[in-house]
Amino acid sequence: MDESGSIAGDALYFRNLPQVSLAFEMPSQPLAIAEMADLFGVTHRTLHFYEEKGLITALRSGSMRVYDSEQIQRMAVINACREIGIPVAVIQELMEELTGAASQEEADVIFHSMLSRRKRELTADISHIHRQMQQIETLLTAESEDALQIAKPSIIILSDTEKQCLSLMAEGYSAPRIARSLNLSFEALREMEDGIIRKFQATNRFQAVAKAVLLGMVPN
Repeated sequence: MDESGSIAGDALYFRNLPQVSLAFEMPSQPLAIAEMADLFGVTHRTLHFYEEKGLITALRSGSMRVYDSEQIQRMAVINACREIGIPVAVIQELMEELTGAASQEEADVIFHSMLSRRKRELTADISHIHRQMQQIETLLTAESEDALQIAKPSIIILSDTEKQCLSLMAEGYSAPRIARSLNLSFEALREMEDGIIRKFQATNRFQAVAKAVLLGMVPN
């Protein structure tokens, strides 16, 4: 309150406020801004912000800003709301609604109604988070199964002649030389090579040999 007795700021007047438990005893004297900030664990900037939004009002004691018991009670309500994630705009709506409370009981009903709405919002958020977590688990499981499938390909069965052909392919022998080594016609050798390439799901003889090396079917 200044020298003329007027109150600085334009916050709403409250006849009744909801009961909010305090972690401290209500001060018997108005609090300076530094004491108010320490009491609620906020900064001076936060208190100024709440004043700008019309949620609390600073009184004047000479040149010093102070807050009386009503401002402390209002700050307790604001702080409780902020701790459960209620936006400032919603708190403003709550405070406007509280100005019409004709009794302490009515103020408590208004406050509890807002808390119930917030509880429903958080419950919905939890359900949404659970669905997202389940989707993540599904994606991770699918990726793990795909990786396992890649790490453990289907068994490749080769005949003895195909194994000999693959070994010679791995040593870099040309097709005509492999055909002579295996006593096969060139056409028969080509058909065998194509069959080996298909079994390894490769696109050419070099890729087939590389996969065979990775699977330990031919020496590196």
